[in-house]
Amino acid sequence: MAETIYQVEFLKNDKYRLFKGLYSDFIAHAISDYRFELTPLDYDGFIEAVDKDIIKCAVLLENSFPTAFSVYTTAISESVELNVIHCLGNEDLITKRGKLTEFFMEQTKEDRKESVVCYPMLGSQEDFATDITHFGYKLIGLVVLRFGMSDPMSEMILENVDIPPIDKKYEVVKWDSKYFDDAVKVINESFKTTSDALFDPRFTTVSGTKDILDKIVNSIYGEFLPEATTVLLENKKPVGFAMANVTGGKISNIPLVGILENNRGKGLSVMMLQRVLKTIMKDVKSGKKHFSEVNVTTETDNFGALRMYRTVGFKEDYSYTQAYLPKG
Repeated sequence: MAETIYQVEFLKNDKYRLFKGLYSDFIAHAISDYRFELTPLDYDGFIEAVDKDIIKCAVLLENSFPTAFSVYTTAISESVELNVIHCLGNEDLITKRGKLTEFFMEQTKEDRKESVVCYPMLGSQEDFATDITHFGYKLIGLVVLRFGMSDPMSEMILENVDIPPIDKKYEVVKWDSKYFDDAVKVINESFKTTSDALFDPRFTTVSGTKDILDKIVNSIYGEFLPEATTVLLENKKPVGFAMANVTGGKISNIPLVGILENNRGKGLSVMMLQRVLKTIMKDVKSGKKHFSEVNVTTETDNFGALRMYRTVGFKEDYSYTQAYLPKG
């Protein structure tokens, strides 16, 4: 039997024709095997992104034929984002993923001196979780929860949320751009010591948090929903935020919920979430919006957050491993 020879290189135009079949296989498995919420870029769009250096694609050649690839980018945030590792078929998966990871580690050596690597190991990629720790990666469990727009049980839970009496000094209002600087401070205080900051270190600084919120409110991270985004005021001063946007045509998302520490434990975060969901549901029922669901993501061991989301009608859908490699 002939020896299998593996070689990894960046995708170049001389391999575009051969690569097309491999990429088509990835598209066919993106939703079923990798839990992508939206269909990935089509082949021409993917090649255009590679040509423009928006993303980098490493291809594993097995006896000169493409059988696996990885995609990463350094252009979206301060992190190096390893988006996906896809292999054709099920043979020698650990070997193929390992060789692509070795190549990735070598190519990002300089970037990693100053940047964290984050890698959401969605779907079948989780099988590689134990092996990737040998490269120094740390692992965090994340869970995705969904509030279905056509789920009568979730709607009933939302309508019957039991919120304790709230001091009259508090009120919830919709987003206004005048609250942006306050949002930066509140979200930074809320997230700078959480696990989110481990794989997105922008949360650790005010300037980094500003960059995240800039991208949310300016619709870089999906279409921003200012009418559903909720602000908690204490004596007219912002002390909490629940942001809302659209990550796909029919999927709404709550990317951030933050509240200053001395206002926690009073049911105020639940009150903010209730307003977000009721606003979205009102728009859906009136035909103004056409969302199928609202989703959120939190840590599998963040029991306070899980309880908060369940209280307003969210249901846990699936969990996955978030791998990250500290900078340096």
